[in-house]
Amino acid sequence: MDCPRCKGIMIVDKFGDVADEAGAMYFSGWRCISCGEILDPVIADNRKNHHEPLIGRSRKKFATQLGQGFLT
Repeated sequence: MDCPRCKGIMIVDKFGDVADEAGAMYFSGWRCISCGEILDPVIADNRKNHHEPLIGRSRKKFATQLGQGFLT
């Protein structure tokens, strides 16, 4: 498998995560040996369902409009 970030080689790896009072939770995923990118089914699903930001609705633009409204 090629890394989606750097096109390097990805290997299967086992990762540990903190769980509830039962202790650690382990899961398998892919890790790039070049850049360290981690990819597992949850990450892949989140990236697939991610919506692009709406154009023209940045915080900076909104904050500038608010600032101008108070000055006039």
